[in-house]
Amino acid sequence: MNLPLRARITAWYFAVLVVAFASFAWISDLGFRHSIETTVNDASRANLEGIQRVLAQTAPKGIEEVKEELNELGGTWAGAALLEVSDADGKTIFQSEPFKNPYAPLPPITDSQITFITENLNHLQYRIAMRAFEVNGQTFRTRAAVPTEPFDQALDHFRLILKETLPFLVVLASLAGYWLSGRALAPVNAIIKTARGVGVQNLSNRLAVPPANDELRRLSETLNAMLARIEASVKRLTQFTADASHDLRTPVALIRTSAELALRRPRTEEEYRETLLRILATSEETTHLIENLLTLARADAGAADLHFGDLDLVPHLQKIAQEAGILAAGKGVQVTSELAAGPVRVSADPVAIERLLLIVVENAVKYTPPGGKIALNLSNGAGNARIEIRDTGIGISDKNLPHIFERFYRADQARSRGPGGSGLGLAIARWIVDLHAGSIEAQSTLGHGSLFRITLPIATNR
Repeated sequence: MNLPLRARITAWYFAVLVVAFASFAWISDLGFRHSIETTVNDASRANLEGIQRVLAQTAPKGIEEVKEELNELGGTWAGAALLEVSDADGKTIFQSEPFKNPYAPLPPITDSQITFITENLNHLQYRIAMRAFEVNGQTFRTRAAVPTEPFDQALDHFRLILKETLPFLVVLASLAGYWLSGRALAPVNAIIKTARGVGVQNLSNRLAVPPANDELRRLSETLNAMLARIEASVKRLTQFTADASHDLRTPVALIRTSAELALRRPRTEEEYRETLLRILATSEETTHLIENLLTLARADAGAADLHFGDLDLVPHLQKIAQEAGILAAGKGVQVTSELAAGPVRVSADPVAIERLLLIVVENAVKYTPPGGKIALNLSNGAGNARIEIRDTGIGISDKNLPHIFERFYRADQARSRGPGGSGLGLAIARWIVDLHAGSIEAQSTLGHGSLFRITLPIATNR
């Protein structure tokens, strides 16, 4: 049965109480009976010793004197205590009346050590102490009995009290436990109520944090932290979707418009060719944008297919420098490189590293005017490989510099298909650097160019 947590807690509490009170009742009853047994044994032993003292004093004076003293002794005992004395042959010297009517024959007395038995005498239960001893060469067998009825009545009364009160106490304590569990779970119910009210439209809502430094406070703080992460993720997803839709809408509209205009009336072969070339260029840009979007989507899903290995950066930088020279030649931009003399080895994926470098170099070529310069530098020191790409381009303002690695961020903030690009390249670059446990930073002065510095840890020797 699927019971609510409050009911389960109360049920467990009830079970624990039943076991605890039952154990208490059993231990108390055991202790009570042990206390009664000790008390009556001590009383009957003391009576037996009293008989021995009387016999020691009166035995030399004769049997009649013994009988008289024992009769007087029996009359002075409180609580209806009984005694019986016989000689070595078993002949009774003195016997209290109930000893004449035992429920069963009493065992013979042969031991000089005190022994105890519990028997019924004249329909009443007694604790009997028995012992044989000698006085002036004469053997006496003695019994001293103490009634257990008053103690049994007290024990029965005690058991009755337990029987009547313990179930009531268990039920009362269980009801109190049910109430207390409700009070204890009230913050949990408040958390549930608030959590149910949180949706995509109000992810900024947070749970109330209890003042006590307990598990509920930690639960609330953990859930609030989770909500903050979800809110941030949803905001990124919403922004990503909006930006992607915006950037995809423009090329799709351009392709459609170009096709519609070309079909409105007959055109020359050259006009059709220009239209198709424009559509092709736009399709290539759109394909590049979609590839970048898929790369970031795989990055968010943690599904990047990278193959790390021992990699020398020098030949890769040489390759990128050659490609940069080809890209910059059409703009009249000079590309130079200064690379380390020896191998600079890192643990990296070669395809990802080349993509990282090409993104930064393409940005440098794109934003460097004719006559400008781009310099690539590779150095090795302090356990890191350092790649620097410096240009004399238009630079980045201090306002925009902290945001250039954000997705879809462009310095001009215009969503055009002009030189601003899609705003995804540097976001991908930072993702690649992060996967390689490195860092990327930018320094720039508006109108005086930019410096991008990439740091990657050197591969450890195996």
